[in-house]
Amino acid sequence: MALNWIDVNDFSFHSLLLLERFQIRLLCGIDDPAFRASFARALAGHPAVAWYLAHRCPECADTVAQLIACAPHGASPEELRSCELSVMSWVEDFITYTRPELMDTHCGFIAHWDPARLLELADFKNKTILDVGSGSGRLAFAAAGLAREVYACEPVETLRAYLRSRIRREGLNNVRVVDGMADSLPYPNDLFDIVMSGHVVGDDYDGELTELARVTKPGGWLIDCPGEETHCAPDQELLRRGWEMLSYPSHLGGQVRRYRKRVIK
Repeated sequence: MALNWIDVNDFSFHSLLLLERFQIRLLCGIDDPAFRASFARALAGHPAVAWYLAHRCPECADTVAQLIACAPHGASPEELRSCELSVMSWVEDFITYTRPELMDTHCGFIAHWDPARLLELADFKNKTILDVGSGSGRLAFAAAGLAREVYACEPVETLRAYLRSRIRREGLNNVRVVDGMADSLPYPNDLFDIVMSGHVVGDDYDGELTELARVTKPGGWLIDCPGEETHCAPDQELLRRGWEMLSYPSHLGGQVRRYRKRVIK
């Protein structure tokens, strides 16, 4: 649903032409009837987008065809735009990722984030670090000044391109950008001193946390920094699994949460 990161009125429905396969799979899996009705009309009005989604994510081709088949005909331009905006509001995060330069100022989990608050959680000096779901790189670039190497693992190509551009712009030689998902990291066991993430874990705690721990060295640290979103309650699932929560006063009021856990194998 709408996250209020951006105004979707500023974006074209053709932004969906930049979606990754896993995003399309999630998009087509939304089963809310109102969403699917809007999605059907929007796809019917944009055959190029429908073609792209079906071919970029073949397992969703039947879903796309079924949606178009049930869409009513003859939508006015105003009705079509209303359907487009409804769809984009549901996946506002995906739309935001098509404009990575907006993330640092528009996304609630990034805005006002203080990099020093990451570096308090562990000793980053000369360590090998993995940032899972790196996004626009707020954690990766904070660690790069101390770490030996930082691997920014990000499944969205527009974000990977943004990270590479920033690396070149800042002249960094110890940050590497790679593709990968939190539940299937492309690394062997026990490789990293610190594995960190921000606003990533939670879709599948068992799979994701097991995978993050798998690639962390014995005695290394797992770190999660959701960011400055004071309306969110503490993450009880991480606490239940033995993570330690630390907090500090928020720029916006309340407390900002951070989590860490030492990996014992």
